[in-house]
Amino acid sequence: MSAATTASAAPIPVGFLGCGFIAELHASMLAGCREANQITAVYDTDRERCASFATKWGAAPAASEDEVFDRCEAVFICTWTSEHRRLAVRAATRGRHVFCEKPLAFDSADAAAMVEAVKRTQVVNSVGLVLRSTPAMRTLRELTRDPSSGRVMSIVFRDDQYIPIQGMYASDWRGDRERAGRGVLLEHSIHDLDLLEWLAGPIARVAATQSFYHDIAGIEDAVAVVAQFESGANATLSTLWHDVTSRPSQRRIEVFCERALITLEDEWSGPVHVERDAPAGAIRQTIQNDELSSWLERRGIQSDWPHDSFLRAIREGGSATPSFADALRAHRIADAIYLSAENDGRSFAVPK
Repeated sequence: MSAATTASAAPIPVGFLGCGFIAELHASMLAGCREANQITAVYDTDRERCASFATKWGAAPAASEDEVFDRCEAVFICTWTSEHRRLAVRAATRGRHVFCEKPLAFDSADAAAMVEAVKRTQVVNSVGLVLRSTPAMRTLRELTRDPSSGRVMSIVFRDDQYIPIQGMYASDWRGDRERAGRGVLLEHSIHDLDLLEWLAGPIARVAATQSFYHDIAGIEDAVAVVAQFESGANATLSTLWHDVTSRPSQRRIEVFCERALITLEDEWSGPVHVERDAPAGAIRQTIQNDELSSWLERRGIQSDWPHDSFLRAIREGGSATPSFADALRAHRIADAIYLSAENDGRSFAVPK
């Protein structure tokens, strides 16, 4: 099927390249989509893992990447990062709509080439920056953008996770620069760079330091960033991979506005706290768990997961969000951060 396939009530046939931990997450999210879809063919260099994934999701294990392209209309790329550009360009050239796990590539130059490939072939494209869609993150954003909060002044962002070469992630490739490209900032906190601009607008300059506590060549495990937004606001980001295996992944974000402090304690279920001044004294509110979706619904805000946006764009036409072009912006910020970290923390401008 081609990128020009018209709307149909039939399930959209989906293929998977890569059948590891993140592929399981995306397959689970596809199962909950409003748009009908069916996983038809999957491929992984680990044949046992491929067969297990195929059995679980009712698909056929493919003998090659080409066989997946032959049997699908849309493909999910869930391989290690070094393969993303090659596979995304092949998918686009074959006229297959493409959803690529984050990060798109090792750097913004490769990411820009992927943007150009999907633009040239006009296939629907999306990237796994899923945290924009969680109820907790959307609640944080709505409270931040509420006029009563005033302008954003400063954001304090902490992101920690045990290093994912162990435990439930078991991603040994993340300790190999040839396959991962970089460490915690690129492989994990590309989410955070996207979220910072999604919350508070374009970042103008960054300064950063990095560390290598695990002594893995080229794989940084702690990065500290100071960012200045075009608006004049600032942000600090501290991201690290540690060995506290009881903490798989957790983000804490404090947004200081002129007239409000909004705090998120977990990116999925909250709680989200807001504190404002009022004539009769401080107003404090906490929103968490199922309350988050209800709070958003009362305001007419729907959490549209990237998977539904992607499938709907295939069926109805138009574009999906977040797109490759959205992700390219986060890669440009990452490039500037690495440049700063490699130059003794000097401040660098983020290219437009």
